[in-house]
Amino acid sequence: MWKDPIVEEVRRIRQEHAERFSYDLRAIVDDLRKQQEQTGRKYVRFEPRRPSEAKTRKAS
Repeated sequence: MWKDPIVEEVRRIRQEHAERFSYDLRAIVDDLRKQQEQTGRKYVRFEPRRPSEAKTRKAS
């Protein structure tokens, strides 16, 4: 089976990052947010929207 070297590299980096924080998801997210702040870029965060009642009735 062929393996994509870029995908393999991303997986390796992700694994190493998780190991540094003992797989503690909260610590991993905190670190990623800290890295994001240090870039100086502006990020937009939208509040989650709840589905309207009309859409939920159709799904039922």
